[in-house]
Amino acid sequence: MTIDCTARECFEISPRFRTMMEERIARLEQDARRDEAQVEYLQDVDHIGRQMRLVAAERAEALRIRLFLDRARTRLPHSLIPS
Repeated sequence: MTIDCTARECFEISPRFRTMMEERIARLEQDARRDEAQVEYLQDVDHIGRQMRLVAAERAEALRIRLFLDRARTRLPHSLIPS
């Protein structure tokens, strides 16, 4: 993964934090798919609208985290850092 640090702010995150964020993205996307599938069972227009706003919010949060991870470098574990 190559990151151009001159064009934008660069920062490092731990491998554990990156993994946690990637798992969060997966949960958000899974929740969005499940919540969207529930729309076909709803009858109230207002409820459908709220459900679709929930789906949009889940997908937006997943995208926000993806963009964050795209700007971050993953720090090497301490055992791989030369002394």
